[in-house]
Amino acid sequence: MDALHSNSVDELLDIYFRQEKDLRSHLQRRVGSTELAEDAMQETWIKLASMESLPPIGNKLAYLLRIAGNIATDLHRKERRHTGRRSEDDSALQAIADDGPTPETVIIQKDLLKALTRSLLELPPNCRAALLMSRCDDLTHREIASRLKVSESMVAKYLAQALRHCRDIFRSIT
Repeated sequence: MDALHSNSVDELLDIYFRQEKDLRSHLQRRVGSTELAEDAMQETWIKLASMESLPPIGNKLAYLLRIAGNIATDLHRKERRHTGRRSEDDSALQAIADDGPTPETVIIQKDLLKALTRSLLELPPNCRAALLMSRCDDLTHREIASRLKVSESMVAKYLAQALRHCRDIFRSIT
């Protein structure tokens, strides 16, 4: 048998290592992915290293390209199937996604609420009452003045004092 038809696995492995760069480029073009080409290179080497003998081969490089190409094509198909399933899974997860706040957001909001409560408790009673009537009960300055038995200008002063105090508290925590 001439050298062209030799069945040596070692010769095929030698071609693999000599042509490694070109083989990798060929596989990248074939599957369009560096990662898949690398995976195909590894699986090709494993397949070659595990072979005990070869059938009669006329062109060892073409044979190597066919093995690597078939492996790359199989990996590419698996990847596409997996990607398709993954996008279906992502869609299903999006359909059941919780639109509620994250645990981190809940903790931050609780901290802000505690700060607001603390700042309100630190206010003098009339300032606190004026702010709550204005913001929670949506009362006008005239209505607040009537309830607190003070002038409308005093209500404005209470509100300004309360808002400055709350602002200062929030600035200190953020």
